[in-house]
Amino acid sequence: MDDNLKYYLDEKVLRYNRKEFIADDPVQFPHAFSEKRDVEIAALFASVIAWGNRRMIINSGNRIFRDIMQGEPYKYVMCGKWENADGATNIHRTFFMRDFQYICRGLRSIYSAYDTMERIFDADDMWNGIAAFRAALADANSLETTRHISDPIGGKGRPASACKRLHMMLRWLVRRDGIVDLGIWQNISPAKLMIPLDVHVARISRGLGLLQRKQNDRRSVEELTAALRTFSPDDPVKYDFALFGAGVDEKNTNNYI
Repeated sequence: MDDNLKYYLDEKVLRYNRKEFIADDPVQFPHAFSEKRDVEIAALFASVIAWGNRRMIINSGNRIFRDIMQGEPYKYVMCGKWENADGATNIHRTFFMRDFQYICRGLRSIYSAYDTMERIFDADDMWNGIAAFRAALADANSLETTRHISDPIGGKGRPASACKRLHMMLRWLVRRDGIVDLGIWQNISPAKLMIPLDVHVARISRGLGLLQRKQNDRRSVEELTAALRTFSPDDPVKYDFALFGAGVDEKNTNNYI
């Protein structure tokens, strides 16, 4: 283990894993609710739209949770009003009302069978959990899949996705240090989580020598998470804050490298 690198990453975690982080991040949306199913639904939709300009993401989140759902995510999903909406209405970049309806349809099916979304997810394997969740949504939508819920399995020439947004949702719902992440799911250990990998995290990780693989796919997530586990076996994904912070503080990162 590189003690200098661990010190660098731990310092970044302390700097960015702070309550002040919430106000400018999509994690603010699940934080706005207290009922478990409201939090789960908010975490899912906030993670699904979490790409692009942060201010745009926040504006789109307000449109979903304040304007469309009227501050009651679970009640809105279960009442089915979304079925009558115009599917061509744009919500966020390439995420349209038809995509929103797809997820709502799947969630209504899940909550008709279970008291929490957590029951869909495998406590020991996050990839299997994401695959099961994706399948549950497809079952409620005539077996159709959606590009907004990534495929962790792949096949027929398609690499298994990094599933960045769903791993971020899982981080929010599972990690329970009581700072930024909410930790309302008790059956999954933080030790089992996988790093949410996007192009920025991948670039920083390669620069720090934590990731060698060139593609940003499932295998890269596994390689990077394994490297982070050497620093914190019980909570490797806390370093998501460090890698995010290193991207924000690019000058310091370059000095370390």
